[in-house]
Amino acid sequence: MKKKHEWPQWEVFVRSEAGLAHKHVGSLHAADARMALENARDVYTRRNEGVSIWVVKSDDVYATDPSESEEFFDPSEGKSYRYPTYYHVPEGVKHL
Repeated sequence: MKKKHEWPQWEVFVRSEAGLAHKHVGSLHAADARMALENARDVYTRRNEGVSIWVVKSDDVYATDPSESEEFFDPSEGKSYRYPTYYHVPEGVKHL
């Protein structure tokens, strides 16, 4: 149970360079979204590791239940067309 005086936890996602996806890099506590962004900048991008930061309240993240993973992901088997093995990647394409 949360205590009244505790700040919410935020999940932090950083994009290392333009064109790449944001990646989860960790969590932190902050009073609001602006403070979470500033703290994330100070903690996770001290050495110019990022060009963009997302923060999301941990309470707003919904995830699958590990005990239900087999039945949840089972329908995806046998759908090889979802993988890019059949596509030619042109020369010069980065970050694919």
